[in-house]
Amino acid sequence: MATVSIMKIIFLLLFLFGGTGTICFAQNSEKVVCNGIPWFDNNGDIVNAHGACIVEDNGRYYLFGEWKSDQSNAFPGFSCYSSDDLVNWRFERVVLPLQPDGILGPNRVGERVKVMKCPSTGEYVMFMHADDMGYKDPYIGYATCKTINGEYKLQGPLLYKGNPIKRWDMGTFQDTDGKGYLLIHHGPIYKLSDDYRSIETQVAHVKGSGESPAMFKKNGMYYMLYSNLTSWEKNDNFYFTAPKIEGPWTKQGVFCPEGKLTYNSQSTFVFPLKRGNDTIPMYMGDRWSYPHQASAATYVWMPIEVEGTQISIPEYWQYWDINSIKPVDILSHGKTVPVKQIKFTNDWKEAKGRLVSNTKGGILKVSFEGSQVAVIGESNRHSGYAKVSIVNTQNDTIYSSLVDFYSKYPEKATRIITPKLTKDKYTLLVEVSGIKPVWTDKTKTIYGSDNTFVTIDRILSFLSLIHI
Repeated sequence: MATVSIMKIIFLLLFLFGGTGTICFAQNSEKVVCNGIPWFDNNGDIVNAHGACIVEDNGRYYLFGEWKSDQSNAFPGFSCYSSDDLVNWRFERVVLPLQPDGILGPNRVGERVKVMKCPSTGEYVMFMHADDMGYKDPYIGYATCKTINGEYKLQGPLLYKGNPIKRWDMGTFQDTDGKGYLLIHHGPIYKLSDDYRSIETQVAHVKGSGESPAMFKKNGMYYMLYSNLTSWEKNDNFYFTAPKIEGPWTKQGVFCPEGKLTYNSQSTFVFPLKRGNDTIPMYMGDRWSYPHQASAATYVWMPIEVEGTQISIPEYWQYWDINSIKPVDILSHGKTVPVKQIKFTNDWKEAKGRLVSNTKGGILKVSFEGSQVAVIGESNRHSGYAKVSIVNTQNDTIYSSLVDFYSKYPEKATRIITPKLTKDKYTLLVEVSGIKPVWTDKTKTIYGSDNTFVTIDRILSFLSLIHI
C-alpha cells in the first residue's frame, strides 16, 4: 500500500511539471454504467466494494461493500464510496476496519455489508455476515455511526430473543414506512426493532428459497431475489413475489434468460433508481473472481423490468446510460489495432483474427498513441487470468492489474478499459499469468476453470476519454 501511494505522488508530480505517461484520474463524463470490467475511483484505484448496497443520502449516493483482498478471504474491512451520478465514484474510507478481536477480528470473514438510516434515531446502522474462515461460526453482526461515511463502531451480534442469529448470507430491506427488515438465506425474514439494533419478530419464511437475498417493492408488490448455492460460481438466480412482506410468497422463476447465469453474476441488492415520477429497480450483482477478488472481481448493474408479478432483465447491456436507461456503444469511436501491428511471443496462436495462448509468460504487445485502450476477448470455462499492463516511453509500468477471462459459458465482451492517460505513446502488455480461478465449497466440489487460456478478439485505442 505504501508503494502504491508513493507511485501516485510521483505520477502527480510528473503531471504537474509536464511529464509524460501520467494517469489523469479523470472520470466517466458520459454517465455510462460499464458492466463486467473494472471501475476506477477518483484516485485511479479499482473500485473495491463487493456484496454491496447503495444508500441515497442528502442528494448523494453512497456505495458500501466488502473491501476484498487478493491474498485471502479474511476480512480486511468494509469500504465506502460516494457519487452524485452512480457512475463516477469517490473513495471515502474503509468505514469498518479489521477489528482487534471478536466476530470481525483476525482470521474472520466479513460479508454482505448493508447500511440503512434508522428513521427513529437518525443513526446509520450497518449489518453484515461474520464468520470464521471455515464458515462454521456464523453471526449476523451490526455496527453504528452518526454520519453515513464515518468510522462505524461494531456493536456485536444482532440478537433475537436474547440470542445471536447463527446464519450466513443476509440482506436488508427498508420499506416505504421506514420499517427495517433483515433477510436471511433460505427464507427467514425478520422485522427490526424501531432503533434497528435488535430483531423484533420473524414475519415470514420463504420456503424453497436460496442465498444472497435481495428485496424490492414496486406498485405495492414485494419481490425477493435469490441465487442458488454454487459457492463463488455464477448461476441462474430466481425470485419470489408477495402482496405483503408477511406473504404468502410465491416462486416465479428466473428473471434473466435461462442458462445465462444471471449474466455471470450473483444478486446482492436492488437499488430504487429514481427517474422523474417513476422508480426503477436496479439490480446489483457481483461477478466474483476467486481468489483474486480485489483486482479482478467486477459488477453487473442492470434495470429490472416489472409487469405485475413478472420481472425480467431480458438482455445484457455491457454499457448503458444511467439517465436514459438505454444501452449505448462507447467503443464506436475507438481505433482497432490491426493484428499485423500486434507483437506476440510464439506461444500465441492466430486463428480467424483472434489471438489465443495458455502458456504462462506468453506476452502480447501493442504500441499505441492515445489515452486509453480497450481489450475485447472471450471468457469461457478453459480460461484464466491475464496480466494487463501499460508501459510509457521511459519503460515505466504506470498501470497493471489481473483480468479474469473465465466464465462457465462463452462470452465475447470487453474485458477491460484502462484508466485514462495523458495523450501520449504507450505500450499495452497482455501476459498469460498461468493462474486460473479454481475453488471448492464445503462439500469439496471443485469449481472454476480447467485451464489458463487468454483469448483476445480485438484491441482498440482511444484518443479521448470513454471511461475512467
